[in-house]
Amino acid sequence: MSATPVRTRFAPSPTGYLHIGGARTALFAWAFARRHGGSFVLRIEDTDVARSTPEAVQAILDGMSWLGLDADEGPFYQMQRMDRYKEVIAQMLEAGTAYHCYTSPEELDAIREAQRARGEKPRYDGRWRPEAGKELPAPPAGVQPVVRFRGPTEGVVAWDDLVKGRIEIANAELDDFIIARADGTPTYNFCVVVDDWDMGITHVIRGDDHVNNTPRQINVLEALGADVPLYAHLSMILGDDGTKLSKRHGAVSVMQYDDEGYLPEAVINYLARLGWSHGDDEVFSRQQFVEWFDLDHITPSAAQFNTEKLNWLNAHYIRQAENGRLAAEVANRLARRGVNPETGPSLEAVVALYKDRVSNLNELADSAELFVADLHPAPEVLGQHLTDTAKAALASLRTRLAAVEWNKAALSQAIKETMAAHGLKMPQVAIPLRVVVLGVPQTPSIDAVLEVLGREHVLARLDRQL
Repeated sequence: MSATPVRTRFAPSPTGYLHIGGARTALFAWAFARRHGGSFVLRIEDTDVARSTPEAVQAILDGMSWLGLDADEGPFYQMQRMDRYKEVIAQMLEAGTAYHCYTSPEELDAIREAQRARGEKPRYDGRWRPEAGKELPAPPAGVQPVVRFRGPTEGVVAWDDLVKGRIEIANAELDDFIIARADGTPTYNFCVVVDDWDMGITHVIRGDDHVNNTPRQINVLEALGADVPLYAHLSMILGDDGTKLSKRHGAVSVMQYDDEGYLPEAVINYLARLGWSHGDDEVFSRQQFVEWFDLDHITPSAAQFNTEKLNWLNAHYIRQAENGRLAAEVANRLARRGVNPETGPSLEAVVALYKDRVSNLNELADSAELFVADLHPAPEVLGQHLTDTAKAALASLRTRLAAVEWNKAALSQAIKETMAAHGLKMPQVAIPLRVVVLGVPQTPSIDAVLEVLGREHVLARLDRQL
């Protein structure tokens, strides 16, 4: 670490949603900046005009907000920085570190085909590259040139990757890549360089699919006389089955995790453990993660997504969450289903009954819906459990419940008296009672359910079936 303040960035392309891999990259860059008292910059790389959409931009911003990954600066948009890129390109043309190339796409195809036929690596052959003593042909009339970077041809470009270790690439392996297209628009590898330079990025933390871009970017930075940031390339995330992450096992929009009932702190905790560790610690707060996070403990091997562990973590965080917060989450989910959460008992009381029994907020909402919806138990469930014997017992219980003090102890006593009066065991009364008042044969303790549901709702539901 140098004395220079740490500055990291997350630079997604808005051609799709923010998925788990991107979210982990953002988390690590955010945490590293927070750990070192630095700045975290959000940059939207939207130069792919054909594929970038406002909806995708919003999806990225929504995902970052839901995860609580707040940026200190930005979002900056590359499309708003075109004048700056063109200014730097003009300076490079003037300095001789870039040049105009008039090779047509057809010529390039022919060059590469001939190289492949000779068993060579297909690449631009440098025919328009200016060299001492080299005479270039006259520019063809009516052809708009591209601009190519005039890269070094000898030696190596090397960096000490903070995850992967020392990486060296021979400059002879790199051709003069295009930094501006024929229509004047700059290319990805060039925009990234200028952005990182202008924004003073000290640490580039990104996926290892960018390793091949790094030597080109370093060479351009050095040609500009700019400081070269430190690089940390994160290995990919594999699915549960060890194959590349896909939509069927995790590579979905971060906001889909919200839709599926996950708490953001559970997702953050889970993402933190995808390729990074702090001893054997599995559960930790966001603040603990920031205090512990470093790049030394990121594994260079691929991380594997584990849905069961994510579900386990989510269940843990639901158990730890305040009932008021969970009730608000459940109320929102019920409202989206067209169910008015105010027609039933206190959602906080319902949540308290069920929070230890669920692994996501949707399951919690499913249970809460039984307390607030206009309940009509399935006929086959009623037919299985509401026998004549059970009806007689519940009718007797209904009389007791009409007069009993409404608390768990008194409700439990009323049920026991009914069992004794009819010569029945607890399941023979409690299961039919559950089916009548909540529509399902399994619930938390029946006296607790009755207490939360309330006398009015309990008696009304009994009257409907008896």
